[in-house]
Amino acid sequence: MEQKPATIKEIAKRLNVSVSTVSRALHNHPSIGLRTRTQVQQLAAELHYEPNQAAISFKQGKTMTLGVILPHLREEFFSMAINGIEDVANKNNYTVLIGQSHDQQEREIRIVDSMRRHRVDGLLVSLAKSTRNFDHFTQLEKYNIPVVFFDRVPDIPDAWSVSCNLQQSSVELVDWLVGQGHRKIGFIKGPDTMLPSKERQAGYQQGLRKHGIKPESSYVVTTDLSPAKTADAMHKLLALRNRPTAVITFNDYVALDAMKYARDFGMRVNKDIAFVSYANLPLTSYLDNPPAASIEQFPYQQAEKATEILMQLIQKSGTDMLPRRTIMDTRLVIHRKDNN
Repeated sequence: MEQKPATIKEIAKRLNVSVSTVSRALHNHPSIGLRTRTQVQQLAAELHYEPNQAAISFKQGKTMTLGVILPHLREEFFSMAINGIEDVANKNNYTVLIGQSHDQQEREIRIVDSMRRHRVDGLLVSLAKSTRNFDHFTQLEKYNIPVVFFDRVPDIPDAWSVSCNLQQSSVELVDWLVGQGHRKIGFIKGPDTMLPSKERQAGYQQGLRKHGIKPESSYVVTTDLSPAKTADAMHKLLALRNRPTAVITFNDYVALDAMKYARDFGMRVNKDIAFVSYANLPLTSYLDNPPAASIEQFPYQQAEKATEILMQLIQKSGTDMLPRRTIMDTRLVIHRKDNN
């Protein structure tokens, strides 16, 4: 028969002392004499006593649990981000609960409600691509559950967030492509609901103007990040009479889908048409023809910083000096020179 864990009451009864004495002895309280403290701790070890975490959490008003909501764990970017979150959580003796929105706002809303009912102490979020309304996050304020967004962050005032300087990153991509001899540069943007899509496009247009290139609306196409919609976007670009010689894509996954379409179209990738992107995922290093360049967005460091901020908000420590929005620098990584 399975033995139930020993309780403080059982230890107190066996030693004929009060429950409060046992509790203090287990915490090495100076008011308890060495002899009693030793007896309590020895018996606790013999009985394999473990603290009732639920009771401790109730007393402290904390569950020592962080909630995390991500679009997809299958994406290497978010898998790397989870490592950063868990490392900070473990240092603070926190457990992590993970939910996947699968890029659906309704699913995201249900997960937020589930996290609230599980009484997480705080929430880390990278938004679903379809999220247009943020009420399910702002309502957590009345439950005293802080939220910190990272990477895919909302464009709302007073939100705590950590993200990269994507507008400047796009300028750098245009700079590099122009330096490789390109003047006809296409742009595959993500859903308009996403702030990162707008930031990328703003930088793209800024970069073109910087080099005296007039932005062409026909060179800007949209994907919902699915392979099918990316293929549609590439079809539009390659159907142009004056088609682009280079394309900036929303991220490395979109770049891979776009490159496949170009190859199927009979074009030589990074020779007939160049591709650059964002994220700089490690998997691209195994490809014979990776995107010619990519923006390193440091998913581990982004998530690590977001978790550190969340811990400060939970502990109410030093938050007066914290900026609401943390913008991290990126790095342009060149994989190969374009031979166009």
